[in-house]
Amino acid sequence: MTSQPPMTPQPMGTQPPLGQMQQPQPLQNQLFRPQNNPMQAQQQSFSRSGTPQMSRPPYQMTSGQFSPQLSSRSPSPGFPPPPTDKQMPQSPNIGNASPITGRHRQKYPEQMGKAYSNGPESLPNMNQGMQTPQQPQFFVPGNMGQQNMMQRDLQSPVPGFQSPMNSLSNSFSNMNLNSQKNVTSVSLFNAPPNVQTIDNCPEPVIPAQFCMQSEKKNPPYGYCCSTLNAVPQNNALLQKSKIPFGLVLSPYKNIGPDEAEVPVVSPEVIVRCKICRAYINPFVTFVDQGTRWKCNICHVVNDLPAFYSWDSKTRQAIDRSTIPELNSAVVEFVATKEYTHRPPQPVVMMLVIDVSFQSIQSGMVATAARTILSSLDSIPNYDNRTKIGFITYDSTLHFYNLNSSLTEPQMLVVSDIDDIFIPAPDDLLVNLSESRAVIENFLNKLGNMHKNTQNVSSALPAALTAANKVIGSIGGKIAVFQSNLPNCGKNSLKKREDPTLYNTSKESTLLQPADHWYKDFALDCSKKQICVDAFIFSGQYTDVATISALPRFTGGSVYFYPGFDASRVEDATKFSSELNRFLSKKHGFEAVLRMRSTRGVSIKGFYGNFFLMATDLVQLPNVNPDNCYALEASIEKDLTSEQFISFQSAILHTSNNGERRIRVVTNVIPVTNSLTEVFANADPRAIAVLTAKKAVERTISDKLEDARNLIISTCVDIMGAYKQAFTSSGQASQLLIIENLALLPVLVQALLKNIAFRRGNIPSDIRSFALSVLYGSPIENSLAYIYSKLYAIHILDANTGLPIPNTSQVYMPPRINLSMQRMTQDGIYLLDNSQHIIIWLSRGSNPELVNALFQKPYEAIQSGKTTLPTPNNDYATRINNIIECIRKSRLISYNNMPYVYVVKEDDNNRGWFISHMVEDKLDSELSYPQFLSHLREQVNYKNIFYKLY
Repeated sequence: MTSQPPMTPQPMGTQPPLGQMQQPQPLQNQLFRPQNNPMQAQQQSFSRSGTPQMSRPPYQMTSGQFSPQLSSRSPSPGFPPPPTDKQMPQSPNIGNASPITGRHRQKYPEQMGKAYSNGPESLPNMNQGMQTPQQPQFFVPGNMGQQNMMQRDLQSPVPGFQSPMNSLSNSFSNMNLNSQKNVTSVSLFNAPPNVQTIDNCPEPVIPAQFCMQSEKKNPPYGYCCSTLNAVPQNNALLQKSKIPFGLVLSPYKNIGPDEAEVPVVSPEVIVRCKICRAYINPFVTFVDQGTRWKCNICHVVNDLPAFYSWDSKTRQAIDRSTIPELNSAVVEFVATKEYTHRPPQPVVMMLVIDVSFQSIQSGMVATAARTILSSLDSIPNYDNRTKIGFITYDSTLHFYNLNSSLTEPQMLVVSDIDDIFIPAPDDLLVNLSESRAVIENFLNKLGNMHKNTQNVSSALPAALTAANKVIGSIGGKIAVFQSNLPNCGKNSLKKREDPTLYNTSKESTLLQPADHWYKDFALDCSKKQICVDAFIFSGQYTDVATISALPRFTGGSVYFYPGFDASRVEDATKFSSELNRFLSKKHGFEAVLRMRSTRGVSIKGFYGNFFLMATDLVQLPNVNPDNCYALEASIEKDLTSEQFISFQSAILHTSNNGERRIRVVTNVIPVTNSLTEVFANADPRAIAVLTAKKAVERTISDKLEDARNLIISTCVDIMGAYKQAFTSSGQASQLLIIENLALLPVLVQALLKNIAFRRGNIPSDIRSFALSVLYGSPIENSLAYIYSKLYAIHILDANTGLPIPNTSQVYMPPRINLSMQRMTQDGIYLLDNSQHIIIWLSRGSNPELVNALFQKPYEAIQSGKTTLPTPNNDYATRINNIIECIRKSRLISYNNMPYVYVVKEDDNNRGWFISHMVEDKLDSELSYPQFLSHLREQVNYKNIFYKLY
C-alpha cells in the first residue's frame, strides 16, 4: 500500500462559483479566529513518558461548549491501536473510530418507499464505546498542523487489518516495453484501501516514434479510457492475466467550463485511409519527406493532400503543429456532401405528458409546463428550423393544434386508443419560431387544463404510437413524462411487484421487461432516428424495468423521481433543473458510431444505450452527451510486429445547428510481451466500470445472482492469475496484488453492495433505476455511484470550500474510507453518491458547527430532503460552496441535480446512510476484511485448480 499523499484540498466541480460561491463572511460569534502566529498552534508539551500533549487551542470558546481536554485512551475492542508518540493528534481525529456492532437492515428515505424489511430496526447505538473527544471539535483557520493530522487519520489502521506496511514505490511509472522488471506486491491485509487514489487517472505511455511527440496525447480520461494501458502481445498472455480488455467511451461527453472545447475543422477534403477508412489523426507517421502518411490502424501508406504542406493563399509552408486533426486526439470534422444522404435533420421534440389524476395531484404537469415555457429560448434553434409538439394522455389521447395562424391552441381528443389516427397531422408538429405565441399560450394553460380530472388511467403505449406517427418521417426526440403504471389499452402493464420473490432466483423476472412490445417499439424508433427519454414520477409501482427499455435501445436516458411532490421545493427544483438542462443541452441526431482497431484486435462486446447493428457499428438516433459506452476487445492474432495498437471511434451525426459532423476520438496503447507490464498498467477504475456494465447486461438477460458471480469472478480470476505468476507457495496466507490494482477488491466489493446488485428487500423500481444508472452514466459518475465520496466537513483547512482562482471549482476536503470506523461521534460528514448528497449528523456533532450550518440546533433540524439556509458565516459559506459545486458538476456531466438530505443518528433514514458504508458488514454482506478473507480462499482454490489442470 502506498503512503498517503499530503492532504491538500483537491479541486473539483465545474460551474463558475457565481452567486452561490460567495466570499466567506466572518462568523459572528468568532467561531474561527485566525492567529497572527500560526506556529503557536503546533506548540506541544511532553509528559514524563514522552507523550506529546497539546497546548491550549488558539481560539476562544463560550461557556457551555465542548472544551478540548486531554485524556489517555486505553485500547478497547473495535478501536484502532492508540497512536504512537509521533502520531499524537493535534486536531480532531477522523480516523479513530467508534465500534459499530450488531446487524441491521437497510432503510431508504421515506420518499423512496418505506423500509423494505419487516420488524423493528436493530441498528447499533452510536454512543456505545464512544470516548470523550480529546481534541477541539472544529478547525481553526491558521492551524498549521491540520494537514498532518488529516494525513495520519486517513492512514490509521482499523480493526481487521494488520499494522500498516511501509510505503511502496511504483516500479512501473516509466514503462520499458522491451525489458522485464521485478514486480512489487502489496498485501491487502496490511492497511485499508487508499481511496484518495480513486480519482487519480493513469496516463498511458505513448510510443516514442511519433513525430512531435511532446505535443501528442491520448484523449482526456473522460473521453476514453482503457482497462489495460499496455496490451499483451498475444491472446495467450491476455488470457494468462485474466484482465478483461476493453474501453470505456464517452465520445460526445459534456464539456465543463474549465475544459477545452473540441476543435472543429472544415478541411477541403476529409483525409482517410484508403484501406481501413480510418481518419487522419495525431498518431499517423509521415514518410517520403512528409508527402505521404502511414495509417496507424492498418499501416497502409496514403497520399497526403497538398494543403497539409503548402498554403496556396499565403504561399507559405504549413506548420503542421497548428493543424488540429494532427495534434488533438479528439476532433470534429464538418462533413462534406458525400456524408449526407438527405438534408440534415432539424431539432425535433415531441413531449408526451401523462395528465392522469396522480400527475395532476403531484404537481408534475404544472411544473413541467412552467419549466418548458421558461426554457423555450434555451432550446437549440440556430437556424429557426426547430420543431416542437405536445401530446397529453390519460385513458384518451389529446393532440394540440399549434398552427401559427391560430390565436388559441386547439385540443383534439381521440378516444379510440386501439386504432389510432392522427387528426390535423400538419399542425401537431410546428416550427418553434413561427408558432411561439401559440406555444406560450398553450403552456400557460396546460398546468390548469386538467386540474379537475379524476381519471387514473394511463394509455402510454397508445401515446407513444401516436408520437411515432407524428415525427416518424423526420426523426427526433420523444420525451415521456409518466406518473402511473401504463394500465390502459393495448400493451398495458399489470402490477407484478411481488416481495416474496426478493432474494430468490425469480427476482430477475421483476427486472426484465414484462412486455416485448416496448423493446420492439424502441427498435422501430431507432430505425426512424427517434430517441425516447423517460421521466418517471412514482408514488407507487411504475414498472421502471419495462419502461426503461425505451431509452436503452434508442440512446436515451431515464430520469426517476420516486415519491415526487412539487409542493416540496426540493422536488420541484430538481425536476425543473434537469428538464431545463435536458431541453437546452447539445445533442447529435441521426448518428452512427463506427469503431476501428488495429488488425488482430477485434471487438466482441458492446454495452450501453443503443442498437447494435454490427460488431463494430452502433446506431444512435440521438448522441446523448450524458451516456457512456463500453466495449470489450479480444486479440485474434499475435501482435508481435506491433509496437502499439490503436482504437478510433467516429460518430457521424447531425449537430444542433444542422451540420453533418464527424466526431473522431483516437486512442493508442503500447504493446508488451511482459506479463509484469500488463499488470502494472491495468486500470482498476476502468475494469470496475466495464464489469458493472457487463453485470447489468447479465442481470437483464439472465439472473441477478449470475451478475453477482460475474463481478466476484472477475476479481478472483485477476488475483488468482497474479498469484499464479508472481507469488511463491509460502505466501498462501497473504493476499497480494500489484500496487496499481490495490483498489480493485474494494471497488468490486462496493459494486456487490450497490443497490443494483445487493441482496435484500429492494423494490424492483429502485433496483431497475440503479441498473440504468450504472449502464449509461459516464465513468466519473459511475465511480462515485459504485464507491461514494465521503468527506469530514467538521474539519477544514484554510482553503477548503473556497473557490479556486480562475476556475469554476472549489477546494475539496480529502476523501475518507466508507466505514463507520473512520467516523467520530462529534463529526459532521458529507456523502456524495452521485445521485444524492447526504449530510450526517450525530447527537454528539459539535453544536456550534451545526448551528452555523443550519441556523438552528440539532433537535430542531428536520431529517430528509432539505435546502440549506443562506449562509451567514464563514463555515456555512464553505460547505454551501462544496455542495453547490458538486451539484453543478453533476448537472453538467450527467444532467443530475442531486438532492441534499440530512440524516440524523436517531432517525429512520439512518440505515440508508449506513448502507453506503461498504467497508463495514451490512446484513448478510461481508465487511472489507471478511471480503478479503473470502477472496483469499477463492484465490487459493483457483491457484490449486490451475496447478492441477
